[in-house]
Amino acid sequence: MSTIRIGGAAVNQTPIDWENNVKNILDAIEEAKNANVEILCLPELCITGYGCEDLFLTDWVAETAIEYCFEIAASCTDITVSLGLPMRIAGITYNCVCLVENGIVKGFSAKQFLANEGVHYETRWFTAWPRNHTTTFLYNDVKYPFGDVLYNVKDARIGFEICEDAWRTDRVGIRHYEKGATLVLNPSASHFAFGKSAIRYDLVIGGSERFDCTYVYANLLGNEAGRMIYDGEVLIAHKGKLIQRNDRLSFKNVNLIYADIATDSAETPETVLTQDDLEKEFEFWEATSLGLFDYMRKSRSKGFVLSLSGGADSSACAIMVAEMIRKGLKELGLTAFLQKSNMETLFDLPALQHLPFEEQAKKITAVFLTTAYQSTRNSGDETYTSAKTLAESIGATFYNWSVDEEIEQYKATIENVIERPLTWEKDDITLQNIQARGRAPIIWMLTNVKQALLITTSNRSEGDVGYATMDGDTAGGIAPIAGVDKDFIRSWLRWAEKNRNQHGLHIVNKLAPTAELRPSEYTQTDERDLMPYDVLARIERKAIKERLSPVQVYTALLTEGPYTKNEFKYWVKKFFRLWSINQWKRERLAPSFHMDDFNIDPRSWYRFPILSSGFAKELNDLDQLQ
Repeated sequence: MSTIRIGGAAVNQTPIDWENNVKNILDAIEEAKNANVEILCLPELCITGYGCEDLFLTDWVAETAIEYCFEIAASCTDITVSLGLPMRIAGITYNCVCLVENGIVKGFSAKQFLANEGVHYETRWFTAWPRNHTTTFLYNDVKYPFGDVLYNVKDARIGFEICEDAWRTDRVGIRHYEKGATLVLNPSASHFAFGKSAIRYDLVIGGSERFDCTYVYANLLGNEAGRMIYDGEVLIAHKGKLIQRNDRLSFKNVNLIYADIATDSAETPETVLTQDDLEKEFEFWEATSLGLFDYMRKSRSKGFVLSLSGGADSSACAIMVAEMIRKGLKELGLTAFLQKSNMETLFDLPALQHLPFEEQAKKITAVFLTTAYQSTRNSGDETYTSAKTLAESIGATFYNWSVDEEIEQYKATIENVIERPLTWEKDDITLQNIQARGRAPIIWMLTNVKQALLITTSNRSEGDVGYATMDGDTAGGIAPIAGVDKDFIRSWLRWAEKNRNQHGLHIVNKLAPTAELRPSEYTQTDERDLMPYDVLARIERKAIKERLSPVQVYTALLTEGPYTKNEFKYWVKKFFRLWSINQWKRERLAPSFHMDDFNIDPRSWYRFPILSSGFAKELNDLDQLQ
């Protein structure tokens, strides 16, 4: 019985970062060859990066990619490798895979189904290739098979399902099976979302059983272009059984796995693997840690600055940076982690190397994360203590200053102009907003001094209803928790305190969320200003993810309870009213990570008009209901 060693590798790429991308590909090939891998599957568009967006419409990107493709092919001696790249023919761009055998280009397969929903806009850049159609591609006076191509390599007959090709009912693998394919390779750029891995398992394992073949899935890895995080999942299944998988969400540049396959037999290794079934809270921790790490180093920032209010959102962001450091140290080791961070010159490595792990992590956190509690006369002792306790527990640098003087100067100027004093009775929103905006200039100044990245702490629930101040608490270059709702953030903090041993969270986990922008006698809380966060999350999902009308949302909520009809009606009306008037804010929010099965970022998932009727008819219909 003959066997073939088949592998898949995730690589951490960046759009048009040719040097980095080619190096990672060559490193993956070299690692595979050292492991005697005979056929290697690399991810979709790995040469250019998946997130090139409108650069895919240029001629020069495709031309550069094909040049690098043939350059890489020359290094593929004694191995067969798939390389993902865009190809432009007669002004039309196709999403393609090149198969190279022993240094020789065998042909190019083109993607037949394009992802065009949610975060994907592939039809803007690419054209789908017609099924069962094959032509030739001329390059340097040599013609290569192009299109819906199958390849004979060693004892395998290879067909490709390129990412979305496998997600359709009429998936491409069906036709490969009919044409005798024994090995299906799936190069993918499949973005991370909670629970998404389980769907991939069904596609991969189910595909291997349905097509009576070996199936290899290789995904991109890391925060590639800013908003999407790729988990780098690699799976190998054989005739209905999962036989190899890697650890997802790795900090490595290359993550390779392989398995020995008897292509003409249904025999599998004695150990058949089960699903990598991570709970949502664990996935959030790992994905956000990786997203922040890549965003920091790829933006060439020297760490992070955070306005640490002592509340849930800023505390979650602080913990994420601390967890990013600990994960990086454990996976890469001290020296490699600091080198990859581009921060090694800021440390005395010999001194750090002799410290216990937790002390190492705190010393590094002190440089990577600078926090500041920016108080006003409306700030409370509890939030100060919460912020200070948390910063000390993780080792972050902590500053504390008041912005009252600056705010009073702003107020005095406007009062002089309008010739009357500002009061809470007449000018509530104005007085709240100036406190948030008054904090922004100095925290930006500290960020610039540090050459760091300012974190904004907006969550998705705030984005829904505009419960944030433009140029105030929305200031920053990255919004790491804007892809999840406030209800989840609160539950995640309790999980992190217990399961990640983040004991510095014990104070914030006891506090009621508050903006602390009104005087203390107003007893301001977020839920009093808005609505219960669990209700906000439920309305959001029905309105945005499920695309229901106000009446439909209200009717659905009535079946769930536990609030009254009048409460639900009031909150639904409030949500849609605030949603419609705050689209301009969502257009200006800092880039955020896509985490859930939907988000509200108009640049990546949900587009809504800045100007509209504000659901006038629909809310009137809701009012008429008894």
